[in-house]
Amino acid sequence: MKIIPVACLEDNYAYLIVDESTKAAAAVDPVEPEKVLAAASEVGAYIDCVLTTHHHWDHAGGNEKMRLLVPGIKVYGGSMDNVKGCTDQVENGTKLSIGKEIDILCLHTPCHTKGHISYYVTSKEEEDPAVFTGDTLFIAGCGRFFEGTAEQMYQSLCVTLGSLPKSTRVYCGHEYTVKSLQFMLTVEPENEKMKQKLEWAQKQREANQPTVPSTIGDELEINTFMRVDLPEIQAKFGAKSAVEALRTVRNIKDTWKG
Repeated sequence: MKIIPVACLEDNYAYLIVDESTKAAAAVDPVEPEKVLAAASEVGAYIDCVLTTHHHWDHAGGNEKMRLLVPGIKVYGGSMDNVKGCTDQVENGTKLSIGKEIDILCLHTPCHTKGHISYYVTSKEEEDPAVFTGDTLFIAGCGRFFEGTAEQMYQSLCVTLGSLPKSTRVYCGHEYTVKSLQFMLTVEPENEKMKQKLEWAQKQREANQPTVPSTIGDELEINTFMRVDLPEIQAKFGAKSAVEALRTVRNIKDTWKG
C-alpha cells in the first residue's frame, strides 16, 4: 500500500491510495482532478474510485470533473451527506476494496457535516493501517461543529477514531498543523510532546514538506480534543464531563486569533 499526499488549493490535501500489486488506486477528496491524475500517472497507477469524506466543495468539488476524465469511475460518499457527483452511497460499516491487497472500512464520523465519512484502510501485507479523516480529525485539531454537536464530535473523535490501533496513520484534509499546535499550547502549555511536534512541524513547512501523517497514538498525546477523557484536562476547564470539556475547547478555538 502506497499513500501519496497531493497538495490542492491553498491548504487542502487529496490523497492517492495505491495497491502496489495491481496499480489500482483510490483518490481521496480529489478537488483538483488533474493534479491527482498526474500524481497517479507518475507512479504508474490508475484511479478506479473516489472516496469523498464530506460534501464541502473543497473536498467534493472535483468529483464531477473526475467522472468526466475517468469514465465509469465509482465515486463514494456518505449516504447522509448529499455529496456532489456521488455514484455509490456508503454507510457506517460499508466495506470496499482496492485491487487485491487493500480493504477499506467506512466509518461514520459526524459533526463537521452530518454524513461525514472517515475511511479506515488496511492492507493484506503487514503494514500499519491508515485512516483518512477529512475535516473530522486534524493533526492536533478537529473540524468546526457546522452540522453537529459536541456529543457527536466526542463520539467521532474519542470513540470511533480513538479506538483504532494506535499505530494507525492519520491523513487529514488540511495542512493546519502548525496553527493547531500553537493553539493547543495555549491550552496545555506544559505538554512537552506538543512542543516537540510544533518544532518538527515548523521545520517540515519551512522545507515545504507535509506534516501528514500523524498517528492515533500521537493524537492521544498532542490533541486536546482527543484527551478530554483525562480528569486533568476536564479540571482545566471546570468541566464535569469529557463532552463539556470538548465543547469548551472548541468554543475557545473558534474565537482564537492566533
